[in-house]
Amino acid sequence: MPGTPSLSDMSGFVDWFRAAAPYIHAFRGKTFVVAFGGDAMVRDDFVDFIHDVNLLSALGVRLVLAHGVRPQVEERLTASGGEAQYVQGKRVTDADTLEHVKDAVGSVRVDIESMLSIGLPNTPMAGAEIRVASGNYVTAQPAGVVDGVDLLFTGEVRKVAADAIKSRLDAGEIVLISPIGYSPTGEVFNLTLEEVATAAAIALGAEKLVFILDKGKTEDANGRPINRLTASQALKLVRELPEGDLKLYLPHAVKACKKGVARAHLVSADVDGALLMELFTHEGVGAMVTRQSVETLRPASIDDVGGVLQVIEPLEQAGVLVHRPRELLEQEIERFFVAELDGRMIGCVALYPFPDAHAGEMACLAVHPDFQGGGRGEALMNAVEEAAREQGLNRLFVLTTRTAHWFIEHGFSLANPDDLPAARKEMYNWQRRSKVLVKALAAT
Repeated sequence: MPGTPSLSDMSGFVDWFRAAAPYIHAFRGKTFVVAFGGDAMVRDDFVDFIHDVNLLSALGVRLVLAHGVRPQVEERLTASGGEAQYVQGKRVTDADTLEHVKDAVGSVRVDIESMLSIGLPNTPMAGAEIRVASGNYVTAQPAGVVDGVDLLFTGEVRKVAADAIKSRLDAGEIVLISPIGYSPTGEVFNLTLEEVATAAAIALGAEKLVFILDKGKTEDANGRPINRLTASQALKLVRELPEGDLKLYLPHAVKACKKGVARAHLVSADVDGALLMELFTHEGVGAMVTRQSVETLRPASIDDVGGVLQVIEPLEQAGVLVHRPRELLEQEIERFFVAELDGRMIGCVALYPFPDAHAGEMACLAVHPDFQGGGRGEALMNAVEEAAREQGLNRLFVLTTRTAHWFIEHGFSLANPDDLPAARKEMYNWQRRSKVLVKALAAT
């Protein structure tokens, strides 16, 4: 029947859904701040973005949406014969411009709330019954004079009413924050989307801050995709970026991470479903910023047995590694090092010392196929070499049937079984006929 998914298509869906399950569990009850500019509202696919927001809410994510209104304000200014003036990227907001800002904020806010209220059958919003809360959650103060120009009613965030927002999130509502703030004296100030979103994420202790890029991709100055960055790496990168949304939002992502937000993400609005793909896949489709690296390499513990088995089983089935029963792995797990990426086991290696021969065997070096080619194998090897030196060993050896060239490229030399320590030579499998490679360890 035309249009009916094939079994292979359905199988792919099931695989993806299973892979997303750990994220679904991890995100339930967490607070995400998602920021998007006013340009998003005029895109034909904005309704698809709203559907994705609805799905996040349905999965139990506590959502705060921060929206911008720059193009809407520009349109109103042009229609009235006004002219925009900017200083260091901030609008100079006089009394007339402020009226346009308030008008644009009110209009955009109502449009977003109406779209989140859709519940038509046969749409992703069917049965959603989303409730949206908005209000005077942001206290602001004047931005003052910049480069000799008084910004007038352009302001800066002074405080975010975190407790009030949390109470609405506790009630199961989505909170919508606009780029305006209020002073204790009743004045209204025009704010930037990026500052409001960042301040809200910090005040709420959000798990994630997500910026949707209206213009530009998550690429460096040479057009290479950016995937994961630490805060320090991001600050170095931003200096080289051309003008655009990535350059604008990246410093705010860094600030959020340094102030306690666990992750900040930047994704292009031009990628259909980018929000979901960034959040629910390991690879993502945008740039993720963290305070420190999300990748760790550490000694293994008994709790890591299941993860190590998942990494090595495909290689055992392919005959690259010798099969290790779970019981044996549980006994030897303390000899292992493991590599983790964002909580997922992606690699492992073991060191078996032979002190009498001042040698050690590096065994079970494995990196999950999805994460090969990023220098992780070399990092695991270096961890074993360092551990061997600390134990007073002066050489390492490996036995392999498939990857001899890789080890040779990393300083190992071909040897033969007679070069193995006596205790290890007795266990050599002559039917498997593994190649023996040896590497001398220089003292540090």
